[in-house]
Amino acid sequence: MMMKKEKILAIKDLSISFQTSAGEVNAIRGVKLNLYKGETIAIVGESGSGKSVTMKAVMGILSSNGKVNSGTIDFTYHQGDEAVKVDILKLNKKQMRKSINGKRIAMIFQDPMTSLNPTMTIGAQIMEGMIWHYKTPREEAYKKAVNLLELVGITDAEKRMKNYPHQLSGGMRQRVVIAIALSCDPELLICDEPTTALDVTIQAKILELIKEIQEKTGISVIYITHDLGVVAKVADYVSVMYAGKIIEQGTVNDIFYDPRHPYTWGLLSAMPDIDTHDDKLYTIPGSPPNLLKKVEGDAFAPRNIFALNIDTREEPPMFKISDTHYAATWLLHEKAPKMDMPAELRTRIDRMLKEAEKDGK
Repeated sequence: MMMKKEKILAIKDLSISFQTSAGEVNAIRGVKLNLYKGETIAIVGESGSGKSVTMKAVMGILSSNGKVNSGTIDFTYHQGDEAVKVDILKLNKKQMRKSINGKRIAMIFQDPMTSLNPTMTIGAQIMEGMIWHYKTPREEAYKKAVNLLELVGITDAEKRMKNYPHQLSGGMRQRVVIAIALSCDPELLICDEPTTALDVTIQAKILELIKEIQEKTGISVIYITHDLGVVAKVADYVSVMYAGKIIEQGTVNDIFYDPRHPYTWGLLSAMPDIDTHDDKLYTIPGSPPNLLKKVEGDAFAPRNIFALNIDTREEPPMFKISDTHYAATWLLHEKAPKMDMPAELRTRIDRMLKEAEKDGK
């Protein structure tokens, strides 16, 4: 008998706009997303596609010129044996700080120096949340902080407790930020480009570390990234975002081996690949739409070499490809002409499939 999966986050029809000097920017245009306990979702897309704004809404930290026009963000957490469901959008800033932020949902930002207080020791910063949220006695908080530093792979943890952020390397600072995020045992961890500023070897270690912690604690994780290489290593499910909407979602295998949206084809084609004989990397033509203007039809149509007439008039719905895989492109309509992905990408995917079989995945 299959165990029923427990949904911990459900975003429905989320729309967010920002008031700017140039007018109103419709940054998020009806996002739907579900996350289950213990799973990892990666949200991918170009800069400005709405990845970080969506997650800031989940954290209740939208900037003051941001306005939620519609939607719900239902978050389910546990208090003892009891499951408590709240709509995050109905909580005020004080309630968010008291019962959600840092305590039940924690976020790791891409630059550790903006997350750490330069005037406080590392130890004090890790202990702060435990003392504030749970009134943990100092001695107990100190012990847990040392354990967390060891968990995130920092040697000589007791000595490091007395250090200040500037005394640590970038990789160590990011580990400290992860330790702070885990200090209150959150049920959801949001990682916003957590390895962008780090070199490749440290990047791999940090990703491995988050994965290990997830296996030990059963925490759910959302990654925000534009790096598909990161996605392949960490995600169970992938949501591809474009112009404030999710335009394709599926398991990591669905997206990497059977992508259906022309934008996803473009993203995958633009990934560096050792075996590609081209000396130039593929780039998607054009640029994302200006969200100050109302988007007519499919937002990706002007950049889409496979665009159909209907793309300029009507927005495509999410078409179901399988139980796990959906994409919003008119190419999936039964009356649409048959379009195949670019030959280069097909060759690359076949190569990836062969390699995966060889590795026994």
